[in-house]
Amino acid sequence: RAMALRCLRHLPSLIYRSSLAVTRGRPQAPAGCPALLPSDCRQRVHQVLLTRQLATKKAKGKGQSQARVNISAALVEDIINLEETNEDMQAVVEALKEDFSRNLSVRTSPGALDHIIVMTKDGKFPLNQLGQISQKSPQLIVVNMTNFPESTAAATKAIRESGMNLNPEVDGTIIRVPVPKVTREHRESLAKLAKQSTNKSKEALRKVRSKSINQVKKFKGKVSEDTIWLLEKQIQQMADSTAAEMDKLLAAKTKELLG
Repeated sequence: RAMALRCLRHLPSLIYRSSLAVTRGRPQAPAGCPALLPSDCRQRVHQVLLTRQLATKKAKGKGQSQARVNISAALVEDIINLEETNEDMQAVVEALKEDFSRNLSVRTSPGALDHIIVMTKDGKFPLNQLGQISQKSPQLIVVNMTNFPESTAAATKAIRESGMNLNPEVDGTIIRVPVPKVTREHRESLAKLAKQSTNKSKEALRKVRSKSINQVKKFKGKVSEDTIWLLEKQIQQMADSTAAEMDKLLAAKTKELLG
């Protein structure tokens, strides 16, 4: 791996001769790079060069598409863990899906209230850990706070501020939650909340991207500029792909909400 990384420092000169390498074989090691590398290292470096060259040609041919970068994670694992970066980005997508499922349904169900977070003097707790939630009718959900009566006011506030368009009514330790009618205004309100949630998720995605790129930049001067460029490009493409996935989720959810 160390020898492969040393070769990556010479990528600019290799890239200059990569078109010749395509027709005459693998690129030869430049001065300062061991002439006899393990075959798998030569293949990986060559694959990076071919990927960049062919993608760039494709981009120039179409005039609009961008060059795709696909650098081997094994070659840069000492710089950044690309798999971990991808997992962090996908975690943001999964959180958005969960938010859509729990909080943005046209029809309110008891399960939609389960994970509303209640702020109490002892900390934060999901509503279903403090009260018993049940649906008495299609138009009424009841939360029984008998086990934690001191948290009734806090639970009521959490339900009201959940963004689900709910107006709870308190009767002792019983919280009655009328289920709102499915009006056009309610659907449009939920659609706006879906867009707001997506924007928040994209902000979280940008933080993951920035953190990863900053990690790569720490290696400036230690590895070649071309290696830094390749990694930054790939991280950006990963972020763009994840953002596009979020846009598809939002489009599908908006269609579901507006009917």
